[in-house]
Amino acid sequence: MSKIKCLCTALLVVLSCYAKLWAQTPSDAIMMEARQACLLLDYNQGSFDQYWEGTLLRENQTIATVKRNAVMPMVAVGILDKLNFYVGAPFIKTESSEPNGGKFAGASGFQDLLVALKYRIINKVTDKGTFSVLATVGFSTPVTNYLPDYMPYSLGLGAPELSYRAIAQYKWKSGLYLRGAGAYLWRGYSEAEREYYYNNGSYYTPWMDVPNAITIEGIVGFWLWNNSIQLELNYLGSKSTSGDDIRPYNAAQPTNDIEMDRVGLLAHYYFSKIKGLGVVAYHNRVINGRNTAKINTTGVGVTYFFNYLKKQN
Repeated sequence: MSKIKCLCTALLVVLSCYAKLWAQTPSDAIMMEARQACLLLDYNQGSFDQYWEGTLLRENQTIATVKRNAVMPMVAVGILDKLNFYVGAPFIKTESSEPNGGKFAGASGFQDLLVALKYRIINKVTDKGTFSVLATVGFSTPVTNYLPDYMPYSLGLGAPELSYRAIAQYKWKSGLYLRGAGAYLWRGYSEAEREYYYNNGSYYTPWMDVPNAITIEGIVGFWLWNNSIQLELNYLGSKSTSGDDIRPYNAAQPTNDIEMDRVGLLAHYYFSKIKGLGVVAYHNRVINGRNTAKINTTGVGVTYFFNYLKKQN
């Protein structure tokens, strides 16, 4: 049972960020067995009244506090004991605490469709614990025609993304575990609703080259009360491999060089009397960044795992 518990929790960890990058492949190190599935329904709300213009922290003087709400349905399926499949698509709504006289409205709609595969390479069990190494590949692409350069209200970057992730974890028999992950995110072009933009030079085209990115993650967690409660502290760092800075008093755009450091905590409870059902709560904060929002995100979710096919004897 704890295997699927870990997996369902990982689905939630990746949903709690501001940018599309957090809707990427799950970074959990535990696999579901074949013929098992986990369903997730997550809701989170983020808000910010400050952002980094380059490395300069500014206040949202015109639009005050920006709010971002997301509902995320997702499913994870055990195809083989060593191979899992994921699919999901978040619905996002953005708005401001100041209506700006009707000049700038928020946006809403489905963001990007995510599909991913995760494969377990190593699973070495010893007297003290278990060491695991996994690899994940994921792909996402917009499913609605949202405006990627309508910052800060845009639903996402508006570009296809291919991600490669390596994961390593050591879990002691006491319930303590440490996990690390690194990912490379390749991104394509997004189409703006204009024929000119500036990105360290003039471009007379609506197609914006969205920078690729590298992410690193560090997690420390603990299972308590016979694996009925999971507690976790996490860190994520992200850095674009290219891009420009937001120009003074201008809006952000998909070509920007985005960097961030984010910390968070999570608690997941599994009901003993309702097999497969769990509830989760989490909170994340961006504490440092470049060309990104200083956003705080709080979320809750429901997970449910089950066998979708009976195991053959």
